[in-house]
Amino acid sequence: MNARRAIRSVEDMQKAGLVDGASVASLDAVAARYAIALTPTVSRLIDRSDPHDPIARQFVPDPAELLVAPEERADPIGDAAHSPVEGIVHRYPDRVLLKAVHVCPVYCRFCFRREMVGPQGLGTLDEASLAAAFDYIRQHDEIWEVILTGGDPLILSPRRLEQMLRELASIDHVKIVRFHTRVPVVDPEKVDAALIDALKASGKTTYVALHANHPRELTPEARAACGRLVDAGIVMVSQSVLLKGVNDDPDVLASLMRAFVEARIKPYYLHHPDLAPGTSHFRLSIEEGQTIVSALRGRISGLCQPAYILDIPGGHGKAVIGEGSVRQIGEGCYSVSDYRGGQHIYPPVE
Repeated sequence: MNARRAIRSVEDMQKAGLVDGASVASLDAVAARYAIALTPTVSRLIDRSDPHDPIARQFVPDPAELLVAPEERADPIGDAAHSPVEGIVHRYPDRVLLKAVHVCPVYCRFCFRREMVGPQGLGTLDEASLAAAFDYIRQHDEIWEVILTGGDPLILSPRRLEQMLRELASIDHVKIVRFHTRVPVVDPEKVDAALIDALKASGKTTYVALHANHPRELTPEARAACGRLVDAGIVMVSQSVLLKGVNDDPDVLASLMRAFVEARIKPYYLHHPDLAPGTSHFRLSIEEGQTIVSALRGRISGLCQPAYILDIPGGHGKAVIGEGSVRQIGEGCYSVSDYRGGQHIYPPVE
């Protein structure tokens, strides 16, 4: 394989030595349902001699993805229930998600929007839909923060990003613009002066939330890319997912959080895996997650402590799943408090 070419098919993965011929047929079935993409940076990070490599586990498809558990759902965090216009999710009063694009440079095998992203997904908002999304933001002066997500918004060209950010610049009540992305770790060379200028084009306070799940993702090149963003005045925070076989170990998680802080990125959220279809092989129990997270206390600096978060299925928002907000009410069954004080059964019972 050309070392500079993205991997987008099972055939590509076989040529790159990421899968063997015996698994091609079963993986073709996965590829027919869910998008595949690995950047050259990610491909180089994978240790082909390790059958349990934590980078490969995140990006190389697995036949287990075809097994859908009864509690799993196409829209596990309930985006659709809070989408007043296409591309907008208004779940909390003072902020909205703006999902302008449903394409990513890489596709995580545990993605909670896996039914919406990729070539077969919802694509990119057309001009009319994007204009309607901005009109919605403009008409709701309670919106203080706009979070660009998707998909990965940094896959867009700097010119396109700048156009969108200049639109937000004209909306006075929007004070904060946040981007959710994997680009600095999966394609660090893309973080250049043109992209940084585009990210700052709104003139608002700008945050970048970086998604990474294993300390090996924070390569020297990734740290340099993050350094360029921070040096430009962009605040960075982290988002990670607690994943079985990737970072479900206190030492690995501690190394990841320290790596963020060393790169001037504040650990923010550690997500419990969502109930996306075909992802049960990544999920731990809440008790297992709490045990791992509690092991970080006292082991690493307070600067390195993320909030352990569950997105309550059905669109009820995030809950910090410490002992105060979650309690076990049966075998593998919990009651979770949302931010309004409502109680929800997890996993949901239909």
